This record gives sequence, structure tokens and C-alpha cells, in this order.
Amino acid sequence: MRNSYYKKVQQLATNVSSKEDEISYLRELASMTMELSHEPRMRKIEQRWRDVNALRTPDRPPVWCKPVACWNEIISADNLVCKETPNSNLELYFHKIMMKRDIDDDSPVTPYFKLGMHYDVTPSNTWGLDIVHEASEDEGGAWKYKPSLETYEDFDKLQIPQYRYNKESTEEEVDLFAEILGDIMPVKLAPFIGYASNATLAYPATDLRGMEALMMDTILEPERVHQLINVIFQGTMNLLDEIEATGNIVPNTDEPMFLSDPLRPEPADGKYTLKDCWMAGNSQELDQVSPDMFEEFLLNYQKKIFERFGAVSYGCCENLTQKLDPVLAIPNLKIMVCSDWTNTELLIEKVNKKHCIMWRHLASDIVVSSDTAFMKEKIEREAAMLKGSSYQAILRELQTLMGNKDRLYEWADITKEAVSR
Repeated sequence: MRNSYYKKVQQLATNVSSKEDEISYLRELASMTMELSHEPRMRKIEQRWRDVNALRTPDRPPVWCKPVACWNEIISADNLVCKETPNSNLELYFHKIMMKRDIDDDSPVTPYFKLGMHYDVTPSNTWGLDIVHEASEDEGGAWKYKPSLETYEDFDKLQIPQYRYNKESTEEEVDLFAEILGDIMPVKLAPFIGYASNATLAYPATDLRGMEALMMDTILEPERVHQLINVIFQGTMNLLDEIEATGNIVPNTDEPMFLSDPLRPEPADGKYTLKDCWMAGNSQELDQVSPDMFEEFLLNYQKKIFERFGAVSYGCCENLTQKLDPVLAIPNLKIMVCSDWTNTELLIEKVNKKHCIMWRHLASDIVVSSDTAFMKEKIEREAAMLKGSSYQAILRELQTLMGNKDRLYEWADITKEAVSR
């Protein structure tokens, strides 16, 4: 039955009329989540991810979607009853878990609630210049860059950020959530939550400079591009230094896409390092530059970050067809992303079963069609191409469901069937 779990959540919400009710309601949701984490199916989901990321043959490739911006179409604000943070944050977190259980993809559910660590940064705006986006006047419309690096003189205003772990603020938040969840669900502190992609240096670079100007700079002022990327690189390294200095590193091998066997033997002293963690990187903003420019302005910097980690996933929505060789040469590369723009057949040939392929489905293909025929034909065709490879089937970057609230259910069903053949 569709929405069986989420309907129970909605039913529980009708009993909330006070702050005391909110806590009881959240504790009920935490109990439901703990039950999901101990379902027998969860052990199969975890093993599926571990097998595919270790290049073992799973019972079938894992299938996972991330609704991103269309969560507000899936979970109505009318169904949320907690009024203030942190209760409202916890409520939405649990709602998403229950909805994903109904969609029935391979979402791992952990028997704990993860919180990130707080850091003070100097300068307070991180790079010495503000990052500003110009919003659309249309509801749900796209923003555009409003670069702070307007002239080359502005580049000299850039600052390399310094980070300091704020233990007091972090522990206050942990205590706050622990008080709500009590002995039902433990709170776990973790430096990397979700899709850890600190190595994606071009993202803040385009925020600061703008896409068109950065493209022109690679030709007209290459040293300025190096200046900008180096500031972001050094700041990222400073953050990683501070993360290591806290001594609070826990492996992020429990996350979707990254869920895997331990990346190395258990440390004798129980102290984990970045070598026990995954890191992702991509080059979306430099999609249009040549392979040589890609290496010069981005990958050579990213590789120094990747060296600090135990496993790397590379790629997102960019076309990596002409850049496969340098990416596949990353020593600790474990996952190679195949977007809809990358030549799938060439990528399969070059990967040659040495890495797990993250097969990214094109969001517009999934949501725009009025029926599932086109989606089904394409998924089945590409799944047949990938047969014999280690791969994950991933749907991300969703911005809307175009009013079709059943589409993610349909996608999950069709994709699970296709990859099982």
C-alpha cells in the first residue's frame, strides 16, 4: 500500500496541540525510525551498497533517489505541526525518512541521529568577499550570479579562511537534540553528513566570479584563475586540518552512495582519520573547458585534497567524456559518475570493472514525460549496457515533479526491475 508509513505520521500529527505534544510526537517518530533501521530489509540494503562499492556482485545494484528541491511538493507544509527549531527540523527529517520508506528505494536508515560540528570562520564571510545571488522575481525561479569579483583588482581582496572548532556551541546542540530524543535514539556527532563534497572547488569560484567571467579568465588571465582557486583550495585544507585536530572524525561509510565496508582496518587506538572517510568532487562549473585546462585549473588542486581521504567519488552532471583518463588516474578513486551527458559506452570501457559506476539518471527525463513509457525504455536500455559492471542507479538534482506525485514511486519500481534482470 502506497504511503502506509507516511499516513501513520500524518495521523500522529493530528494529536499535536502543544509543545509537550510536539516532544511526544517527535519521540514517536524517532521510535518508528528506529524500527525501520532494524527491519530485515535494511540489512539487505546495507549489504547491497557494501557489495557494489567493493566491486562484489550484489543481489541487485542499489537504487536511490534524492528529491532535493521537490520535497516541498512531496511533503506539504500543512502536514508539519512543529512550530520552531529544533523541533521543526527533526519533524521534517523524520517525515522524509517515512516518505522514502514508502517510495521503497535503497535508502539506508541509521539507528542514530547525526549532527555536524560547528566552526567559527575568519573572515566571517569566508573568502573576504560576499557571495551574492540575484533571485528571480518568479516563485520557484532560478537565481543568477551577482559576482563580488567584478574587476581584477578585487582578486587582491580575497582572503584564505581560518577555522576554529566551536566545541561549546556544538555540544550545546548535541545536548538539545539528545534531550528531545532521550534514550530512544542516540545523537552522533559527525564531521561529514550527506554528500561530502568539500573538494568541489569550482562551485565557490563561480559564486565569487560568475560563470562567463571565469570562462574568459581561463584564456585571458589564467594567473588570476590560479589565484582564486588557490585561495579556495588553501581554505579547504585549513578546514580539513581543523576537522582532524578535533579528534572527532567518524567514517561516513553509512551514507547513501558512500555506504561501504570500512576503508581500512579498525585503528588500534580507536582514532579515525580522513583516511577512513569518503570525499566527492566534480567539475560541473568547468564543464566547457578543455581537458588540459580542467587539469591545470581544477583537478591538480583537487587531487591534493583527495590524497587525504580513503575513497573518492568523482563527477556530477558534467560531461566527462573527454576527461575520463585524468579522472580515472586518481589513485583512490572508487566511484566514477556517469551523467547523462557522458558517453556511457566509453566510460564502461575505460572503467573496465575497476571502479563502481554511479549511473545518474536525467531528472528531466523522469519528471517531464506524461507517462512512464519513455522513462522505462531508456532505463531498461541503459541498464542492459551496464550489465556486468558494478554500478549504482541514482536520481538526484530534482527540482520539481511537475505535479506528478507518483513519479518517484514509478521510477523506483521501474529501475529496481530493470537492474534486477
